[in-house]
Amino acid sequence: MRHHVALIDEASLEPGLSADGFRKAFRHHAGGVAVVTADAGRGPVALTATSVISVSATPPLLVFSVSALSSATPTILESSSVVVHLLGADQVDLARLCATSGADRFADTGAWARLATGEPYFVAAPVCIRGGIAATFAAGASTLVVVNATHAHHAPADAAPRDASRPLIYHNRTWHQLSELSELVSGAR
Repeated sequence: MRHHVALIDEASLEPGLSADGFRKAFRHHAGGVAVVTADAGRGPVALTATSVISVSATPPLLVFSVSALSSATPTILESSSVVVHLLGADQVDLARLCATSGADRFADTGAWARLATGEPYFVAAPVCIRGGIAATFAAGASTLVVVNATHAHHAPADAAPRDASRPLIYHNRTWHQLSELSELVSGAR
């Protein structure tokens, strides 16, 4: 069962921070880059997202947001499932393509295929996570989408691009990659 809930009553919010001021503040917060694909029966759609976060491992849930301004949003919200591609530095062209308004994201028929379950996916992504849309929540001019992950595909190590282990990051309107040179403190203890 899918739920749709309005999280915030916009009329109850106090004004104070402009949309431009908010965007400017978040330019200084780096985000991992993903591409989300779906097909509700009228053809595949894709968009680039920096809002993908893992929420729970048990059950495996992830969340991302879609803007009301994106042409892909209606199809994603009408779909029962999506594929979330976690991009490496080698996929910056894919991230740009799926972030470009009006671009034909599926023109290169060799760059994408369909899962056995029908969803479109880009074959170059080092990690793809398929899942069913469990809930949506209206949040201002966006919608939060909760996905119950059902499958994950990792590119084989020998087939992965050289930079597959270097995540693609978006920060201050610029694409970046993480590498061993960017490590400040080891996370392993």
